[in-house]
Amino acid sequence: MSTTAASTRKRDHTHWLYIAVIIAVLAGILVGRVAPEFGQSLAPLGTLFVNLIKMMIAPVIFCTIVLGIGSVRAAATVGKVGGLAIAYFLVMSTVALGIGLVVGNLIEPGSGLGTGKAGAGAQYAEQAHGAGGTWDFIQNIVPTTLVSSLTAGSVLQALFVALLVGFAVQAMGETGAPILRAVALAQKLVFRILAMILWLAPIGAFGAIANVVGRTGWSAVVQLATLMIAFYLTCLVFVFGVLGVVLRAVSGVSIFKLCRYLAREYLLIVATSSSESALPRLVAKMEHAGVERTTVGVVVPTGYSFNLDGTAIYLTMASIFIADAMGKPLSIGEQIGLLLFMIIASKGAAGVTGAGLATLAGGLQSHRPELLDGVGLIVGIDRFMSEARALTNFSGNAVATLLIGTWTKTVDADRAQRVLNRELPFDEETMVDDHPVEPPVTDAKPPVPVR
Repeated sequence: MSTTAASTRKRDHTHWLYIAVIIAVLAGILVGRVAPEFGQSLAPLGTLFVNLIKMMIAPVIFCTIVLGIGSVRAAATVGKVGGLAIAYFLVMSTVALGIGLVVGNLIEPGSGLGTGKAGAGAQYAEQAHGAGGTWDFIQNIVPTTLVSSLTAGSVLQALFVALLVGFAVQAMGETGAPILRAVALAQKLVFRILAMILWLAPIGAFGAIANVVGRTGWSAVVQLATLMIAFYLTCLVFVFGVLGVVLRAVSGVSIFKLCRYLAREYLLIVATSSSESALPRLVAKMEHAGVERTTVGVVVPTGYSFNLDGTAIYLTMASIFIADAMGKPLSIGEQIGLLLFMIIASKGAAGVTGAGLATLAGGLQSHRPELLDGVGLIVGIDRFMSEARALTNFSGNAVATLLIGTWTKTVDADRAQRVLNRELPFDEETMVDDHPVEPPVTDAKPPVPVR
């Protein structure tokens, strides 16, 4: 009885936290509107909070991957998960591109708007080129040292080293059991620190929103409302139409229940305009929903670099918008070629601040340099559109985790339904299920029955 009461009090505490985030967002809008210069000066508050969250991403990924891989019987299981994930990401990115192309050509939001200011896109193109090409992207996956992967802030470097450590622990057999127990304790520590950091979310949200409203005001939003509304509606159609139908058909899960389960993560993304701020919580919640650690640890961090459905839609519609606004529309062939290039290039710019805008400018400069100046048309509202990009990318990765788990039979379907039906509430205080870590299974022992 006392345990239940204690857990209820914990959930009540976090409930008030996210109510405070909503209040902070509204206060930030008000401050940015009334005192724009003061609002802009609050930008470091939002940046500081996002940096605190990013600080925890590498440890979360490392612990999740090592615990997941170290406890499975065959390394082939991880390879199967990774292969299916990459194939799925490529297919879904193509679908997202197609939807963006159709909507962009149907509504033509940029027609008759006029040209952008000269030189507006040059700095963003330079930013994209500075991120390097595809080979630079692949080369940067390998860290300088084993430890630097946890300090460099690169999701893929942390994933790469975690995979190596996980396979090494798996090969050690019984000898690796103490290492797994130590990593399990480290994971609890990491999530406890993360829970403490999240109490600063209202402050970060206040600074971020006050800054963007103070910097852009409402004029840019009103001027380009058609593009924004069309983009948001397209993202909604993609999430609830495409992803929702696939999720229901494959896993038997309702997209609406999944979104309700991830409501607090959505709020965190809206407040910070960064899907990375919710990555650690997505890992914890997918594990709680019954997806095995191995699958979560591979699909989620990989998806954050490769499964960018919202970014694909954004690049499609923004390119068509700029071309139409400048009176230089793109042919269907040009659209497909340009946007395929952008999707590849976006992988190299994944770690760049404002990667969506930078990739857009870099792609235009490479294929249609005369359209580069048109980037200035959407700079004012890019911050608002980035929230829809982040929310769509996040939703795509959550759905992908359940789908890959279903295909590889690494998800407890009954537990997933119970969690989504609110029968098994998520522990907001610890953010990790207190399950004992079993030692790696070796071939010398009889197989453990699947529970």
